[in-house]
Amino acid sequence: MTMHGDGSGGEVAENFAQLFYVYQDGRVERLMGTAVVPPSVDSATGVASKDVPIVSATGVSARLYLPPPPLASSAAGEKLPIVVYFHGGAFFVEFAASPTYHQYLNSLAAAARVLCVSVEYRRAPEHPLPAAYDDSWAALSWVAAHAGGAAAASPPEPWLSEYGDFTRVFLAGDSCGGNIAHNMAMRAAVETLSSGLKIEGLVAVHPYFWFRPASRPSIAGPAEALTAWIERLWRLSYPSAARGLEEPCMNPAVPGAPSMATLACRRVLVCLAEEDFLVEQGACYLEALQKSRFPGPVELFHSSGEEHIFHLTKPGTAAAGEMMDRLVGFLHGMSSSP
Repeated sequence: MTMHGDGSGGEVAENFAQLFYVYQDGRVERLMGTAVVPPSVDSATGVASKDVPIVSATGVSARLYLPPPPLASSAAGEKLPIVVYFHGGAFFVEFAASPTYHQYLNSLAAAARVLCVSVEYRRAPEHPLPAAYDDSWAALSWVAAHAGGAAAASPPEPWLSEYGDFTRVFLAGDSCGGNIAHNMAMRAAVETLSSGLKIEGLVAVHPYFWFRPASRPSIAGPAEALTAWIERLWRLSYPSAARGLEEPCMNPAVPGAPSMATLACRRVLVCLAEEDFLVEQGACYLEALQKSRFPGPVELFHSSGEEHIFHLTKPGTAAAGEMMDRLVGFLHGMSSSP
């Protein structure tokens, strides 16, 4: 029996040190990603943010980020690209309103001059997958509804209607958020969104997939330890998944999975980091996408010597700046150098 040392006296059923504990009585104690900050006008960038409820029954919401005037020559009718962003956290921790993501989305909106929609989805283990996927789809569908005019959306959001360019929509996310972004682009190939919405691109930053057992040591210890840790984590994330890590949402190249060539976007940017414990899986994702005959360009941005989500944990570094520059270029249609 494992007892937690905070005086609660509860027996720990699942111990994912550094992330969370699950107790025998069902309580969940998260060890990171619990802080939130309110929306505001960011003093450093001038970006305004606000929270918008989307589905009251499930609590799905979004935090929107709007860069300051001039709004991309809006007087002449030009609109801003829309980035629908899915935060990371292994499906268990973090919020759209966490200080880390609030700072990052402020910076992205300012640097790229885009309208960001940061999705708040339900988290495991209280709400196991596919809840996060379904919530994210509900949020994307809500964004898409505005392409038909504010009256078509419920609830309507004036920032989207007034400033959003629905022909330049991007799906983006880091870690499990990159996984969600991919799965939303796959779902958009078979389920209907507003005909006025065009998904221009997909951005998968240090994405959380699992194609094969790990072959090198990581923060979890030996390669075998990382594989075992991911297996336990995924089982708790998605207990009803009959195929375990072989579900197409986690291994898009598994036999019988829908072809990645059907991704409902024109182009893809995959960001990998050399010292990321998921870099092998990210490389497999990139390779599988390239082999799938996906018709659009697939670009790689590789950060040497950097770890998982370093751009969030070390936002002021040169490496983080280089990643931001590449992302801004991708959002505005500039290809990487050969």
